Amino acid sequence: MSSVTELKERHLAATETLNNLKHRLNQRRLSLLDTDIAGYARSQGKTALTFGPTDLVCCRTLQGHTGKVYSLDWTSEKNRIVSASQDGRLIVWNALTSQKTHAIKLPCAWVMTCAFSPTGQSVACGGLDSVCSIFNMNSPTDRDGNLTVSRTLSGHKGYVSSCQYVPDEDTHLITGSGDQTCVLWDITTGLRTSVFGGEFQSGHTADVLSISINGSNSRMFVSGSCDATARLWDTRVASRAVRIFHGHEGDVNSVKFFPDGNRFGTGSEDGTCRLFDIRTGHQLQVYHNQHSDNETAHVTSIAFSISGRLLFAGYTNGHCYVWDTLLAKVVLNLGSLQNSHDGRISCLGLSADGSALCTGSWDTNLKIWAFGGHRTVI
Repeated sequence: MSSVTELKERHLAATETLNNLKHRLNQRRLSLLDTDIAGYARSQGKTALTFGPTDLVCCRTLQGHTGKVYSLDWTSEKNRIVSASQDGRLIVWNALTSQKTHAIKLPCAWVMTCAFSPTGQSVACGGLDSVCSIFNMNSPTDRDGNLTVSRTLSGHKGYVSSCQYVPDEDTHLITGSGDQTCVLWDITTGLRTSVFGGEFQSGHTADVLSISINGSNSRMFVSGSCDATARLWDTRVASRAVRIFHGHEGDVNSVKFFPDGNRFGTGSEDGTCRLFDIRTGHQLQVYHNQHSDNETAHVTSIAFSISGRLLFAGYTNGHCYVWDTLLAKVVLNLGSLQNSHDGRISCLGLSADGSALCTGSWDTNLKIWAFGGHRTVI
């Protein structure tokens, strides 16, 4: 029988071999990428967008939370936003008037994510209690004026980091968790329909931090994880990931599908955003801006404009870059404008019609940025 020392040595040798193979695979992958989107666009004579401070203007600041804002989501009919905060509350805002329509005190204050249902009738949230709680906006309030939980989705063995309703369905949603899995839920029954990852080999090997469902094909979704990868899943085949996307050198904090559904973007702890093609598995572009102090600001959240020409990225240093996705150039930094946030940008999202961007921050506020002048929708 092998001694413990021998087993340790064999394990170390196997780990070294695995790491060498990973490195060789990465080098081979890079050698096949002879160009990126920006290089090709420049060769075709394309020029960067002219986009300035008058093209995206802060028109409202939503004040009401007393703790850091962690998450936000728009309704599909554009004028309402739900936000989740360290203060243990969800607030539903009318984005046109800045008024609060609901303030929901949560059973567990440690909330990390929130989402509106497609009809806007329900909101979901999750956090360190490892459950996803559903609130029906039309339910009567209790004696203290609080909305009660209408459904609790229990089954994760770790915190719930992200949740999103399946488009056009109020009855199904997908969650991502610190237990390294994603789950598709049937809200009507409160049961798990499918589990993605976990004991399956192609699952994430660390906490899942973010998910995004493909708007063009709601059976497909992508997840980002602390294992520095993004994975593409088909809800009909839970046993294995369709593809694994490598390239990042840190946690993948945010994933978001590109408007055409054939690509998706990622934002990472390594300070970069990346664009991947789900058909080829290739990395198409890296969006990286070297900061003057050589400090790497981590990317916390990303969103695309309605055409995909702009990528909005929030950073831990309070910057919010507007990237030209075609030329990989920063065309505006919302963090440098006079009425910007005072803390890290923790979340951001675009309204359904593409006419406004909402940012949430550790400064406890949310801000709505409207496209000005001829830039109504890009």
